[in-house]
Amino acid sequence: MAVGFPDFRLGSVLATSFTATLTERHGDAVERIPTPHRLVDWLAVNGLAVDSCTTADLERARELREAIHAAATATAIQDALPASAVHIINDCSVQGRAAAVLTPESNRQWRLSSASLVEDALSVIAADAISIIAGERDGKMALCASPTCQAAFFDTSQSRTRKWCDMNTCGNRQKKARFNAKERRSPRSG
Repeated sequence: MAVGFPDFRLGSVLATSFTATLTERHGDAVERIPTPHRLVDWLAVNGLAVDSCTTADLERARELREAIHAAATATAIQDALPASAVHIINDCSVQGRAAAVLTPESNRQWRLSSASLVEDALSVIAADAISIIAGERDGKMALCASPTCQAAFFDTSQSRTRKWCDMNTCGNRQKKARFNAKERRSPRSG
């Protein structure tokens, strides 16, 4: 990863990995795509390589990210989807030109238009968000139990009771806090 920027949080679901480019939303927020070039990096890591990105493209990407987060959060708490979020997601979905292709290894891969535009990549992310929010995939939307994070994530665990968006960050922090609290309450025997 580029020096000076926070690492990306990569997951198995494209849309929620994209919303994780802004973390700790209810604490000291961490912006993981602060520059157009950083968005290019994130897209490339996720198989959506683009040729370039403008400041306007970055702003549109952030707008889509926040719309997906709002819709996914509403889904997780079983609330009505915000109309503005639905509009942004749908608009991004239909604007791009991307096609799903099958690789020799039997995997789905996205092929962007020959121009490899950011709007093509955003259409793939929007389509993924539509798929999970509409309930087309096996899993459910949930919110991270960390009070400073509360990220929306797609829970595909067998029991659908996962508590953390990422066990290595939010889950580990909570486990460490519980351990430290227990240590403070327990007098040490000498």
